[in-house]
Amino acid sequence: MKNLLKSCGIACMSLVSACVSPSRDVIDPPMERAAAAPALIASVTGLSGPEGVRYDPDFDLYFVSNFNGDSSGDANGFVSKVSADGELMELRFAQGTERWPLHGGRGMWVDERGLWVVDAGGVHLFSRNKGEQLHFFDFSAYELGFPNDIVKGPDGLMYVTDTGTSTVYRIAAGEVSPVASTEMKPNGITLNPANGRLVLAPWEGALELVEWDIGEQTFYTVGALDGGGNYDGVEAVQGSFIIASQADTSLHIMTGGNDRRAIDLPGRPADIGIDTKRNRVAVPYVSLNRVDIFALDGQL
Repeated sequence: MKNLLKSCGIACMSLVSACVSPSRDVIDPPMERAAAAPALIASVTGLSGPEGVRYDPDFDLYFVSNFNGDSSGDANGFVSKVSADGELMELRFAQGTERWPLHGGRGMWVDERGLWVVDAGGVHLFSRNKGEQLHFFDFSAYELGFPNDIVKGPDGLMYVTDTGTSTVYRIAAGEVSPVASTEMKPNGITLNPANGRLVLAPWEGALELVEWDIGEQTFYTVGALDGGGNYDGVEAVQGSFIIASQADTSLHIMTGGNDRRAIDLPGRPADIGIDTKRNRVAVPYVSLNRVDIFALDGQL
């Protein structure tokens, strides 16, 4: 694959100071719709600005992060629990603490340590069982733009995108450090299990899905995205990638480097989650205050 983007170590990085808060308003659907939506399993209502969804295979449920107002500093954010079939189980499952409140949860990850939730000033770690805050990883030593999504890398460390400063951060041994700067504005991030590279979705810049090799410190192109734009969540599913596009209100599916607009949506999708047991995708819409769960059967 052609190397299109430059890698950069800590010593040579230059962080952009502009703060970018991605727009997530509902837009009118385009006149031509490229694909019909698959089977709608459920619509989860009663939420408040849901931005991210993460499926927990151990507990067989979804966590949903909610802005609930200003996502940058009003301490109103919370995480909800939703059953695999779309029942709202607990609206305010996790909310942070007085010292480290949850302002507006964004991308999430789950592992044996807990539920990781990106926030305006850092990353929260919550108990997946009880919702109490276990730790907060403070990013305030750096000039942040819009911290956005998180993934566990092949080295077992956590990696976080900052869309506003085109930066990728790493959490290692409790310490936070910038490890890469990109020519794109990375939004969603996930792991490609086939090669161990981190996959980045572009909020702005070239319409390309790219991978970052953390060992080589090099970026590679996965494939060109077929239209759309303002890409948000990205997930690896059965050898393909599902990418949420706010510009054309759809989910794109890329297989073998070839992208297609696959699932039409009623509003701008944010950070999607995948039910790996039932082959379903959960799509949050900040401005609709709901999450839709669709079957992926026949889509991949």
